[in-house]
Amino acid sequence: MARDIINVILPEVESSQSIATETVTNKAVTVANGIQIKEAAKNKNNSLAIVIENTAASESTVTFAAGDTYPNSMLGDLDIPVAASSTIVCQIQDLSRFENRDGSINIDFSTGFTGNIYAVAKRAGVAPVE
Repeated sequence: MARDIINVILPEVESSQSIATETVTNKAVTVANGIQIKEAAKNKNNSLAIVIENTAASESTVTFAAGDTYPNSMLGDLDIPVAASSTIVCQIQDLSRFENRDGSINIDFSTGFTGNIYAVAKRAGVAPVE
């Protein structure tokens, strides 16, 4: 399966170091492709928030696929229900369950799902100099 890829949005901290902001561009989900969140593990621990909008008129299921690393991937896939016409936020508490060797995570969607997705996290380490 050729997955659609999204990048984690890392908001920029403003000059007083009080607030970080960034413009969000969501990705329309194509059920047949699923989503890969590229470099999902490259952010501050437990700060990754995945926002999923279900625009369908019925409940759908989102599946966080088990990763390809041992041992927590042995826990398997995790299905999350998403109510009709609603938006949920998923904060990954055990990234090692879903993390692939390349640092990505994969998400699949039930047949009939329509909606959007994006991911936001806090930057880990020093911001790159531009």
